[in-house]
Amino acid sequence: MSQTDPEVPESLYAAREPIFPRRVSGAFRNLKWILMTVTLGIYYLTPWIRWDRGPALPDQAVLVDLGNRRFFFFMIEIWPHEFYFVAGLLVMAGLGLFLFTSALGRVWCGYACPQTVWTDLFILVERWVEGDRNARLRLHRQKKMDFRKFRLRMTKWIAWFLIALATGGAWVFYFTDAPTLLVDLVTGNAHPVAYTTILVLTATTFIFGGFAREQICIYACPWPRIQAAMMDEDTITVAYRSWRGEPRGKHRKAAENEAQGDCIDCMACVNVCPMGIDIRDGQQLECITCALCIDACDDVMAKIGKPRGLIDYMALTDEAAERAGGKAKNIWKHVFRPRTVLYTTLWALVGVGLVVALFMRSDIDLTVAPVRNPIFVTLSDGSIRNTYDVRLRNKHGEDRPFRISVKGDSSLHLQLEGTPYATVTVPADSMKLQRVYVIAPKDADPSHHERTDIRIWVEDNATGDRAYKDTVFHGRDEK
Repeated sequence: MSQTDPEVPESLYAAREPIFPRRVSGAFRNLKWILMTVTLGIYYLTPWIRWDRGPALPDQAVLVDLGNRRFFFFMIEIWPHEFYFVAGLLVMAGLGLFLFTSALGRVWCGYACPQTVWTDLFILVERWVEGDRNARLRLHRQKKMDFRKFRLRMTKWIAWFLIALATGGAWVFYFTDAPTLLVDLVTGNAHPVAYTTILVLTATTFIFGGFAREQICIYACPWPRIQAAMMDEDTITVAYRSWRGEPRGKHRKAAENEAQGDCIDCMACVNVCPMGIDIRDGQQLECITCALCIDACDDVMAKIGKPRGLIDYMALTDEAAERAGGKAKNIWKHVFRPRTVLYTTLWALVGVGLVVALFMRSDIDLTVAPVRNPIFVTLSDGSIRNTYDVRLRNKHGEDRPFRISVKGDSSLHLQLEGTPYATVTVPADSMKLQRVYVIAPKDADPSHHERTDIRIWVEDNATGDRAYKDTVFHGRDEK
């Protein structure tokens, strides 16, 4: 209860105070600009890259073709039954995240996470429109909505909306031919799913990048809580050298300043932090290790004539050595240690396995599904017939004749539905469902046994490539 009014319960909720990071320049800020440009360029431009695969295939370099259940990545084509390639890439992404976090902390969060990249872009627009930190603070604290504040806010929000709209639009371009879809979107002829997807992604990008910002990282993202399992005392992360900076105080040139630490309590590290934290308080869940506080502190140290590195990338194991006046270990000794070597090895093994599997896969493939209702049929002449649905995949860019045969017992013979021949033509880069009958003559051995192992072969008559699947022939059990 409140001490002033016992009838009114004290609120346990504190309203969010928006964070307005100050502009900073330096090596890490420049690195973030470069990575932001590269990642956004890849995202927005990739759907427009063309790749000639012939007349039977789409010419978009990267395409998730849901209609035909295919994934195209330049010269690589992934079919539905080859989804293990996608699963392998996801495993590699997870192991890579473990590796980088173990070696360099939340470096993914600070430099390449989509939430970080788009938030950086939105803050850049906000700074262009409303000014740097102090100007944005004054505008935020201004209670009256005059014409100037309304104009600045609307300009900023319109720019945010256009970026968010481009973000949502770019995403749907990955799932169909981008130029065609763009025309359909503009003319109103696109599928409602496309408009709905763009609307949802536009709204989430606008809200997450413009308003939620650090709250997504702190409350919505699970990674800050998982990262502790990936990090140890040898992980290199952003930290404050308290043994050098304390006791902090204002910079003076008088003699009493000699007992003071290097930190002059200028708050530059706090003012540039997009998460609004004070790195001098130690390791915190909110820190995304973007290193902007390093750039800000180094700039201040250079101005007052102090050594750089008061805030820096470092490992906890170096603290004792530095406190005693020694030197930190070489950075590579922190990076290459058993945990990171294990992650790197696993990552490389998965990658090598995927590459080997990619080059070993055949250009033809088949699946065989026995028809179970009924298991077998006794024909009028007493012979036994089993029915199979054979799916033939032609991964070539032109039509191919495939010959189907059966092995396992010399008395068995094969018949294709709809043709008297053993060869069927499969269209270019497509799958054909062919019903196949395997027949055992009357009094042949398999007809007197409950089941016989057989192998159905398919051969490309043009190249001689072959593939097979093992299955079972069922006969009547006369025991």
